[in-house]
Amino acid sequence: MKIADKTTSAVQMVKEALEKAKKYSDYHIFVSLNEETALKKAEEIDEKIARGEKVGRLAGVPYACKDNFLSEEGNTTASSKILEPFKAPITATAVERLEDEGAIMIGRANLDSFAHGSSTENSYFGPTSNSKDKERVAGGSSGGSAVAVALDIVEFATGTDTGGSIRQPASFNGVYGFKPTYGTISRYGVVAMASSLDCVGFFAKDPEDIDLLMEVCAGQDPKDMTTLPDYYNKENEISASKIGIVKGFGQGLAPEIKTAYESEIESLKSKGYEVIELYMPTLKYALPVYYILCPAEVSSNLSRHDGVRYGFRAEGVESLEDVYGKSRSEGFMPENKRRIMIGNFVLSSGFYDAYYLKAAQARTLIIKEYEESFKKCDFILTPVSPNPAFKLGEKTGDPLAMYMEDVLSVPLNLAGLPGLAIPVGKTKDGLDLGLQIVGPRRSDKSLLAFASKIKEEK
Repeated sequence: MKIADKTTSAVQMVKEALEKAKKYSDYHIFVSLNEETALKKAEEIDEKIARGEKVGRLAGVPYACKDNFLSEEGNTTASSKILEPFKAPITATAVERLEDEGAIMIGRANLDSFAHGSSTENSYFGPTSNSKDKERVAGGSSGGSAVAVALDIVEFATGTDTGGSIRQPASFNGVYGFKPTYGTISRYGVVAMASSLDCVGFFAKDPEDIDLLMEVCAGQDPKDMTTLPDYYNKENEISASKIGIVKGFGQGLAPEIKTAYESEIESLKSKGYEVIELYMPTLKYALPVYYILCPAEVSSNLSRHDGVRYGFRAEGVESLEDVYGKSRSEGFMPENKRRIMIGNFVLSSGFYDAYYLKAAQARTLIIKEYEESFKKCDFILTPVSPNPAFKLGEKTGDPLAMYMEDVLSVPLNLAGLPGLAIPVGKTKDGLDLGLQIVGPRRSDKSLLAFASKIKEEK
């Protein structure tokens, strides 16, 4: 990662990033740009370097911040109308740690509103276009972040991954996207979607850059009781030799993804890796389990947005009930409302035991199935998504078809496992294709090292 030094100006790097962001404005990558503050910070870094003072490991590196990370700079909207006027009084721990090392946020990246979606079409500010084809989706929910890196606007971008929201857009745009072990990076100051599933992660052009970002951000945070002690910087790397493939995971794939998957398996075999077939029958329940548990948590987390405490408040209301109802009706996007309704249904009296409780029990079985599988192999290789990037508008009228895009990515979130989307080629139409490497809990550094190794071997 290119950082500012005596030969490289932070101001120049930030100016170039801002120019590129404006050049690609019709892709709807950014919700807002942070031009004045970014340039001021860059000037301060250049002055420190000129005086011979020590600067951080990310000095002057421009980055895009997914717009669900709170920061005192600008408004944090989560790409929603209900938070459009919201100015955060705090800064997310992950943002603080990046900027303490000298990284400079040039703008806030577009996403599906409140991270609900798989295409970045559910944004109040309009959909982000795919980096290779403007008529296709960027993936979601972190579509803006993925495209910002893919188009070389920034060196890296932050993302969140609740069911594939980093890995899927990374695979749609030909970049690396990393979802760490649950609890590795603090979620403090990140707009909550589903608290037991949300993970903070990154997009970059290579695994080595993600490794550096993880070194900076991993570790315990007293403001987030779910964070783990810093195992990342102390991890003993696994020397990978056995790669698992899940029986049945090749079914229902688009032909070009299936071909890329099979080709990567053969490539690993040719390099001396032992490929082991795994039988994981519980994974077929992962998607329905996810779409019970996730909306349940969404409905709880979104209840704080009521038009009273902060954000958008509807006009022309005559009672407190109207404030709540009208503000939410006007402020939430259709997918937000859909998930609230599903969540309240599965948590309601008479349905809790039938749906939510059974889904929670199935989640435990999925976790155990992964634990047993990792006794037989070091890492697991799977597709990220059953399809390449689809056309804008193609699935917006069919929620079930959109949810099916998550069928291969959600199991990792349910089990709290690390996963890395890696680019593996292109379709005949030039669209990017990706696969994901999955590791056991707390194998994050080893997973990134393995990805670096197979990248070098190509």
